Amino acid sequence: MSEIPVETARPGLWRKMRGNTGVLIGGTLLALIVLIAILAPVLAPHDPIAQDLTRRLLPPFWHDRSVPEHLLGTDHLGRDYLSRLIYGARVSLGVGLGVILVSGAIGITLGLLAGYFGGKVDMLISFAITTRLSLPIVLVALAAVALGGASLTTLITVLGLLLWDRFAVVTRAAAQSLRHQEFITGLRAIGASRARILFLEILPNMRATILVVVSLEVANVILLEAALSFLGLGVRPPTPSWGLMISEGRDNILFDPWLIALPGSALCLLVLAVNLFGDGLRDITGPARK
Repeated sequence: MSEIPVETARPGLWRKMRGNTGVLIGGTLLALIVLIAILAPVLAPHDPIAQDLTRRLLPPFWHDRSVPEHLLGTDHLGRDYLSRLIYGARVSLGVGLGVILVSGAIGITLGLLAGYFGGKVDMLISFAITTRLSLPIVLVALAAVALGGASLTTLITVLGLLLWDRFAVVTRAAAQSLRHQEFITGLRAIGASRARILFLEILPNMRATILVVVSLEVANVILLEAALSFLGLGVRPPTPSWGLMISEGRDNILFDPWLIALPGSALCLLVLAVNLFGDGLRDITGPARK
């Protein structure tokens, strides 16, 4: 039986996206940052972890003491700041994507099961969601990363296991609405398996809703990664991370504020791009637009 789109794949969706300011601005900024991250080895003028103590704390190009070889200056170990900023985009986007894959897989699966089966299954999964919502994410993440050791893999795993609740809540509500549709009833009548109904019929019909959740959760993950790296429990030095760069520059905040301003601005720009894109998607796929 062919798929009957309920809330996605509507005619003119791309036209609406092109006409939405948030999607255009956020999508353009996000695409630019992703492109910079992909082309980091080509765009970075220096090795981001190469140290030169004879050139430590060189100022950016707008200062009189700047040097042409280091457009945005160097940090306290003489590492090129522009190169570290470019490679830092890889860390933020990589953590965001990795966490979303883990949390999305958990939350979407649980939400589908709760919304479709209902009854005791729904009660059990709803209890799990309530339990997760009662846990403070930052404190649990701090404790887990401190116990498991600060590494990129540990960070992605811990955040992925803590941020699945929004996916579960949204997917559960969408599945509860879709399970009573006529095409689902018809599939059950002809003996279609539950796996096919859940993953080949119901799940594709909530693509737009899941995409909005993904776009909004990525921003949350990026900020959490930066916060944990700032506290020394995220990415290990000398790996370039915007949160770690802010942490390393705080000792020089009075004399070299650009050490914090540059990675902070990059982080702000990325989160702004993701939020604008997510808000735009929510506007064009929300009930008022259907």
